[in-house]
Amino acid sequence: MKKLILISIVALFSAGLFAQDSGLGLGIIFGEPTGLSAKMWTSEKTALDAAVAWSFADSGWLHVHADFLIHNYDLISVSQGALPVYFGVGAHIGFATDLWLGARVPFGIAYQFEEAPVEVFAELVPGLALLPGIDFYIGGGIGVRYYF
Repeated sequence: MKKLILISIVALFSAGLFAQDSGLGLGIIFGEPTGLSAKMWTSEKTALDAAVAWSFADSGWLHVHADFLIHNYDLISVSQGALPVYFGVGAHIGFATDLWLGARVPFGIAYQFEEAPVEVFAELVPGLALLPGIDFYIGGGIGVRYYF
């Protein structure tokens, strides 16, 4: 009985271990902003992405964002793993001496390893700040996430 339970636990754990198009990924993003990143898949091609990070622009501020992403796996073919291109729309809020609020349009590329629950990504994010005033900005970075 103990062997059956152990085999069941290993099978359940390893079934989702190497899939980056499902589950929750947690990691780090370096760039503008720099901080903690999370990604939750909502389908095989869509995900919610969020971060709590520090922005170094304008003397620094706490940055929080959330995005809805769509992934295209057909644009770039690789022999191992997957290399989807993604784009999306989202919002950010910043806390400094003033409250910052705006819209984001992220686009990027992610490498999903075939034999590890890891995703490496790079993105560019043009945006429009709405508060405290109207302003265009460009952010982006590189990062890594581990999937549970």
